[in-house]
Order: sequence, then C-alpha cells, then structure tokens
Amino acid sequence: MPLSAYAAVFRSRKILVLLLLGFSSGLPLALTGGTLQAWLTVKGVDLATIGLFALVGQPYTYKFIWAPLMDRYSIPLLGRRRGWLVVTQLALLGAIAWMGALSPRDSPWLLAGVALAVAFLSASQDIVFDAYRTDILGAEERGAGAAVSVFGYRIAMLVSGGLALILADGWLGWTGTYWLMAALMLVGVATVWAAEEPETPPRAPHTLEQAVREPLAEFFTRDGAWLLLVLIVLYKLGDAFAGSLSTAFLLRGPGFSLTEVGLVNKWLGIGATILGALAGGALMARLRLYRALLLFGVLQAVTNLGYMALAMAGKSYLLMIAAVAAENLCGGMGTAAFVALLMAMCDRRHSATQYALLSALAALGRVYVGPAAGEMAKIFGWPEFFLFTFLVALPGVAMLVWQRHRIEAIDTAPRD
Repeated sequence: MPLSAYAAVFRSRKILVLLLLGFSSGLPLALTGGTLQAWLTVKGVDLATIGLFALVGQPYTYKFIWAPLMDRYSIPLLGRRRGWLVVTQLALLGAIAWMGALSPRDSPWLLAGVALAVAFLSASQDIVFDAYRTDILGAEERGAGAAVSVFGYRIAMLVSGGLALILADGWLGWTGTYWLMAALMLVGVATVWAAEEPETPPRAPHTLEQAVREPLAEFFTRDGAWLLLVLIVLYKLGDAFAGSLSTAFLLRGPGFSLTEVGLVNKWLGIGATILGALAGGALMARLRLYRALLLFGVLQAVTNLGYMALAMAGKSYLLMIAAVAAENLCGGMGTAAFVALLMAMCDRRHSATQYALLSALAALGRVYVGPAAGEMAKIFGWPEFFLFTFLVALPGVAMLVWQRHRIEAIDTAPRD
C-alpha cells in the first residue's frame, strides 16, 4: 500500500475510536505492573517478593478460557462487543480505586488479590477490544490500526506509568494517584457510547459449545498452526525479560530517583514506543509483514544490550536516555508488526476467542519471567541478566525466518 494511502486511513472515524479504546485498554496494565513494582520498591518490599507480584498478570495468559463466553453472549442494548466493553470498563474503575485504598505493608496479600482482579478485568476488556478491532479493520488497514492502537495503549501507559510515578512521588500520593487513574477509565466508557458495532458483524455462535469448539478447530486444522504458536511465544520473549525488572534496575542498579525513572523510563520510553509504533506501521506499508517482523525483531533484541552497558557504566544520564529511547523505539516497531500478525491470523467469525488465544500466548513471557528474572538478577548481577535478555530473543528471530513462507501466506490470505 502506498504511504499516501496509508496516511489516508488515519482520517477515518474508526481510527479515532481505536485510539481512545487503545488508551482504555492500556491504562490498567502499568497499575498492576511497573507502577505497582515502583510502589512496592519504595515501600521496601524485597526483590524476590516484587518478582512474585508479576504473577498477578496471569489472567492475560489464560484469557482465552473465558473468551468464548464473550463471543457467545451479548450485553443488552449495546451489542456483543460494545456491551462487554462498558461492563469491564466500569468494573475496572471500581477495582483500581480499591487498589489505591490498600497498603503494601499492612495488607500485601489483599493488594495482590485486588491487583489480580484488575488484571482479570483488564484482560477481559482486551478480549473484546481486540475482537472489535479485528472485526472493523480490513487487510489494508491492519498496519495503521495496529499502530494507532499501540499509540493509545502507550499514551495510557505514559499516564498510568510515568505520570503516576511523578504524581505519587510529590503530589497526590499513591492513593490519590490510583483514584485518578480509576476515573480515567471513563474515557473508554464515553468512547464506547459514541462508537458503533461493526458494519457487517460476524455471525455469533448459537451455543457455548460452538463458541468453544469452532474457533479452536478452525485454527488448529491449519498447516503449521503449532509452529506459529511457538513463534508467538518467542518473538517478544527478550523484551519481556528486559521489561520485567527495568524499573527496579534503574532504581536499585545505577540508583536513579523515582522522579528520574518516571521522566526517562516512563515518559521518554513510552514516547519512543509511540514513535516506534507509528514508524513501524508506516514501514509495514513498504516492507510487508514478514520483512517488518524480521527487521524489528533483530532491532528489539540488539537494543536490550543498552541496559547491559548502563549496568556496567553506572549512573550515567546520557547512557540511560540512549538505552531507554533505543529499546522502546525498536520495541514499539516490533509491537506494531506483531499486533498486525495476530490480527491477520484471526478468522473474523471467531475473532474474540482466536485473538485471545494468540495474545494470551504472547503474554506468557511478560507474566512468567518475573520470578525467574528476579532470581537471575539477584544471583548473577545486572550486566549478565541483560546479556541473557539479548540471547533469549534470538530463537524468536530464528523461528521467524524458518516460518517465512507461512507468514507471507497469512499476510495476503482472507481470514473470513
């Protein structure tokens, strides 16, 4: 697709809707991830326990289990996609506010339980948002749709990550900050009311059994389905390892302050991710899906070495800025291409369940590397840990090269 045609896609109303729903989708993640990690760190929670808190993200891995329910049943008045979006968004508002009322020292396990509930509701919102996006975008719109979704998602993480740290550090405190983040879920609610269901919505399953069986049967009868699932797990694994302790590293390794981490690792980092996502979507118009995945996969692996250099050099603001900017820029490019791959792999008749399965597999690394990452950094040290994050990214690149013919076929084949 010519770049002029790619730019024209951004003028459609659906792109604005995806931008705002991307914001709503991304807002809860940092509140149970990096922001929660920073909260635990400044309150003196030990590193091993912080690593265990990464397990609250498990619903992102298992969301395919209840995705068929959201494919099969509809909420009255608003339709199958929009109805579920509003329900999950309002529930998230309440759960995030509850998190803010708790203390990591006085009730750590209750905090973990509520964070787990937030992750469950967030994963549920993602199921419906991903299905809605897959339903309304044509093949020629996937790159732009993926880019603008990542744009909104990362803007939300900028707010619930970098801005939240700054507000908690010297303005609102942790309780006030979490309550403000809860109120921002109303952005998604308002967007859903203004949005429309897909013009030609896919046929809903007639029974719950059908909603469970048909999406899985359709996917796993494809040639090489299992190999593609392995690729999905491996492609972002290096990024998952590096990101799992990046906040704790910057605070405890070189010894940057909470505000410095908020400004650079969150604000600059997420800004670079947004730029990377938009640039990645634009480059996909020329490179096509396979070549974009390959180029961005190599870049996101190499840039993890910037953190190793920072760990070896000590407290260097210039090196911190360079490492964070490069890693997030290339990670954003890789994410845009990766989201486009997941959309291309879905049959529109089963988009909620199939996308939930694929994205849940993609979340495996982000969820389960936390405890292992914490122990590795503790035993081997920060330089060796970040060298490992580079090495663990290489099998995903190799798998991508091996599956080139299947990726190129998926890029052009209709999935409805």
